[in-house]
Amino acid sequence: MGESLKTYSGLALAFMGDSVYSLYVSERIVRRANMSAAKLHKKVSGIVRAPAQAKALDRIMDELSDDEKEAVRRGMNSKPDHKAKNATGYEYQKATALEALFGYLFLEGRSDRINDLIDLCMGEENE
Repeated sequence: MGESLKTYSGLALAFMGDSVYSLYVSERIVRRANMSAAKLHKKVSGIVRAPAQAKALDRIMDELSDDEKEAVRRGMNSKPDHKAKNATGYEYQKATALEALFGYLFLEGRSDRINDLIDLCMGEENE
C-alpha cells in the first residue's frame, strides 16, 4: 500500500470508494442501455447495495494483491457510525471493505485496476 495511504483510515478509504464504485457501476449500466433514470437507478441500486457488494468482494478476493488485501482488511476492521438498513452487520462490513479497496485504488491512481475489478465484481451483470 502506498506509504501515504497507510495513514488513511479504513472509513476514509471506504468513503472515497463508495463514490468510485457507484460511478464505475453506473457508467457500465448507462453504456449498456438507454433507459429511464428510474430504471437506471433501480439497476444500479441493486448492484451497489451492501449485500451485493459483499458477494462482489467474495468474487474478487482470490484476485487481489497483498496491498489490495490490506485495504480490504482495513475496511473490514473499521467501525462505521451507522448500520445498513437492508443488510446484516457482516454484509455491511464486507461492503465497507470493498469500498475501502476501491477508495485505495482510486487514490493510488489505478483506474485500469479499478476497471478490471469492477468487471469481476459485476460478474453475471456483465453478460
